Amino acid sequence: MRPGMTDPRELDKQYVFHPFSMAHVHEQSGALMMARSADGCWITDDSGKRHLDAMAGLWCVNVGYGRDRIADALADQARQLSYFHGFSSMATEPAATLAERVIAKAPEGFSKVFFGASGSDANDTQAKIVWYYNNARGKPEKKKIIARDRGYHGVTVMTAGLTGLPGLHAGFDLPLPMIRHVSAPHNVWTRLPEEDDAAFTARLAKELEDLILSEGPDTVGAFIAEPVMGAGGVIVPPEGYFAAIREVLDRYDVLLIADEVICGFGRLGTWFGTEALDMQPDLMSVAKGITSGYAPLSGVLVGDKVWRVISGEAPAKFGAFGHGYTYTAHPVMAAAALANLDIVEEENLVERAGEMGAYLNEALARAFADLPIVAETRGKGLMAAVEFARPTADGWQKFDSSLQVAPRIVRAALEDGVISRALPNSDAVSFSPPFTITPEEIDLAVSTVRKAAGVVHDALRAEDTPASQ
Repeated sequence: MRPGMTDPRELDKQYVFHPFSMAHVHEQSGALMMARSADGCWITDDSGKRHLDAMAGLWCVNVGYGRDRIADALADQARQLSYFHGFSSMATEPAATLAERVIAKAPEGFSKVFFGASGSDANDTQAKIVWYYNNARGKPEKKKIIARDRGYHGVTVMTAGLTGLPGLHAGFDLPLPMIRHVSAPHNVWTRLPEEDDAAFTARLAKELEDLILSEGPDTVGAFIAEPVMGAGGVIVPPEGYFAAIREVLDRYDVLLIADEVICGFGRLGTWFGTEALDMQPDLMSVAKGITSGYAPLSGVLVGDKVWRVISGEAPAKFGAFGHGYTYTAHPVMAAAALANLDIVEEENLVERAGEMGAYLNEALARAFADLPIVAETRGKGLMAAVEFARPTADGWQKFDSSLQVAPRIVRAALEDGVISRALPNSDAVSFSPPFTITPEEIDLAVSTVRKAAGVVHDALRAEDTPASQ
């Protein structure tokens, strides 16, 4: 530290390289610095102001803030065994116990868990498993992975390309050449006015099949999808969507990877989003909710079909599985996860997420029904969003990005003490609170963001922009 520089905000401005931030703006304006967990859905900044966190951090603080039980588990494990690795068949008890517990909660047909530290590295591992699996089967050309526009799968070189958001590609020479994208099942921007769920689903499934055929089925290894899309807009697929997708994938021997990083461990009111959406994946990625963000941990769940190849044909060809991380199966992180899952089970928080999710989505629909710039409120479980767009005679038109409609709404709500999130590549504001949120706190979050949206709508009209007319 430089002599005389002790203000944490100044230290942050000078030395911290922030993700998903405008570097030059941050150096000038600095950050809102959070200082203490309060409890439940509340967090306190360094000025002492309390904020209702309607996003659970980044979709992750599922059991809420201030959980001494998880803090104690971290400390106790660090004292007993602070670290050991998982390479060369080395093991620790917390990771073994956690793996059994996760597989017991997972849909039928999953065999093993490979632990990492983030959702990004989990999905990166998924790509390598797909390639390894097909190489072992003697299908070395079967390497392309199809994702969806607006999907979010991480920020590694591989997963940022799988992510279907242009902002994660710009300046990074991404996506990599083996990645392809198909349309997201978005009601506002993808569904045709005359389409019901069946027609919409059929068209999206045909788009996927047409892409597989045009690329060559022998070159396509996997399709990756979130049960409900998160950062791309909280996009809920139509009824029957994943059944139709699964049918196409089975026809061409293409694996289905479920990105459960947000949805997993209860956010949709079921233990996994695959259950809520009838997804039937071959591989699953988990992270955020496994520890409620109290410690970095992720997992790749491997289905029986894939595991039989990894443990059967692969060793004879390749020897030991040549992939892993220093912190794979970290015992302290596993201890945090076990304590977190204890809380989720004992307090029935999965069921509560379903109940509070229904309340949240109904509250949003009521509160925003009369605002002319709202194209849609949508969600499932404790994931929800409000999409803002310009009304036109025959539908909706996106706002010019320079108007920054959603970011302005989020900033106005933050001034009033509620944290929501403006999602990238759209004017959507999202909600993803801790499972412990109360109806009264939901009402406060919804009314605060509704007030902020009204202020921004009025400002757009005052600016005489055609967007609000």
